[in-house]
Amino acid sequence: MQSANVLLKKILRSSVVPFAAQHGMKKDLFPLSRTLSLSLCLKQDNSCSSSEKLDLDAWKKVMKSGLQEEVSEMVSERQEISSLSAAREILDMWRLAGRLVPENLSEEQLQTFIECPTKSAKKKYLKFLHLKELKKKSDKRRMEEKRKRRLEAQEEAPKTDEAKRNSHICLWTNSMDKAYNWRAAQSMIFGQPLVFDMSYEKDMSVQEVANTVRQLVFSEGCNRRSVDPFHIHFCNFKENSLYHKEFIKHYKESWGKLLITVTDQCYTDVFPKDKLIYLTADSPKVMKTFNHDKIYIVGSMVDKSIKTGVSLARAKRLGLETAALPLEQYLLWNTGAKNLTLDQMMHILLTLKDTGDWKKALEFVPKRKYCGFVNKSVHELKKNLNLINALKLGKRQEEVRKQFAKNYSKKLMQK
Repeated sequence: MQSANVLLKKILRSSVVPFAAQHGMKKDLFPLSRTLSLSLCLKQDNSCSSSEKLDLDAWKKVMKSGLQEEVSEMVSERQEISSLSAAREILDMWRLAGRLVPENLSEEQLQTFIECPTKSAKKKYLKFLHLKELKKKSDKRRMEEKRKRRLEAQEEAPKTDEAKRNSHICLWTNSMDKAYNWRAAQSMIFGQPLVFDMSYEKDMSVQEVANTVRQLVFSEGCNRRSVDPFHIHFCNFKENSLYHKEFIKHYKESWGKLLITVTDQCYTDVFPKDKLIYLTADSPKVMKTFNHDKIYIVGSMVDKSIKTGVSLARAKRLGLETAALPLEQYLLWNTGAKNLTLDQMMHILLTLKDTGDWKKALEFVPKRKYCGFVNKSVHELKKNLNLINALKLGKRQEEVRKQFAKNYSKKLMQK
């Protein structure tokens, strides 16, 4: 009996004890060794019950499972650290190779770079961040130059006149801000609703979402400064989405103070369907006049890859009326897509709402996209051209028919 206990203790000291010391379990192991030796003696004497016996297989399973969990956690942490370090090394190599790589990347941006599915997507994302960084630097340099010029002008100008001018400017800006906010507050009660559909996040990349939010910020500012602003609705707006994060970057603490309506509901649940009109460039129906009783919907999407039919398909699924701006009827259009930015659409709709004049409204279309305005609509000009072509083709058909009759008669005479 004593020799068996001595042998068991040697096995524990030679195998289990060093392993436990390596993993921080040395203090709790010695009572366990005593329990093992005691259970072995009691088993040989047949003087203990089955409930007091120690299950060695279960103990091994517990030890192995704990060790595997620790090893898996350590491996996952090491993989994450190694992926981040590998990404940083790749960025350093690309920067040395002369590619468009930003100088500073946050942890969030680095994680987004790692999650890009392809190499081309990674390059595009880095180019977007690089251009954004350059723009920030140029804006900062411009602001510094402007501040220097202002300081130089302050030194040259009399202090009393400068103080008076600054006080007048502050008074004017405060009063105008109050007036704009009052108009926006009135529009939330009495104004015509204008809906921005915020359900296109999955159809855009991160850069396109950022450009969309920037255009929406410009649109909100333009609407707030207008004489008769719209009541803006952001429908299908999900909290903690990319839209939401970009808006917080732009507005910061002012995001919760904007005089607009933000909801996660669809516009069909908020407004009656017979009053909704979805504005899309792919619609076969052309908008002739601005209707003050209707509610217009604009898709919050920047599609650099020109995803045609996305907004039209969504409007058809919901059973909504669609319309497109009459660009070809008033403009001599050049080659290219007829998609406009969101702030341009806001300018056009506000001008139509105030004046109802299409020529004034379509002046906000970029000059590079058309040659000029026409007195006669392009649609009527096309009709005249089609009629002329049809007449010419009719004469040619008559000549072809006569020539075919002559040839056919000659063949009959030869036979």
